Amino acid sequence: MDVKLYVGNLPFDTTEETIRELFAASGTVVSVALIKDRDTGQSKGFAFVEMGSQKDAQTAMSTLNGRMIGDRQLKVNLAKPREERGSFRDGGGFRDRDSHRGGRRR
Repeated sequence: MDVKLYVGNLPFDTTEETIRELFAASGTVVSVALIKDRDTGQSKGFAFVEMGSQKDAQTAMSTLNGRMIGDRQLKVNLAKPREERGSFRDGGGFRDRDSHRGGRRR
């Protein structure tokens, strides 16, 4: 079963290929998703790596978490499931402008 890892604090010039090579030493890399800003295409400094097994994921976490890449210390741990985000239609995307004041209008 594939296991997804969160990889944070990456140098902004890191490529998906670099991440794949780094994690391949720990086992089978199923996929790499480097997260980029949709407007600029610049890396946001984190990625998700899917490893081929729980054992491979554990090896990657124990060997790569805290490792220095350039001048940055990697953070590698299990990815948390993505939370559902509400849409603007159902009110999940914004708050009432007075809600931070306890909902009272002045």
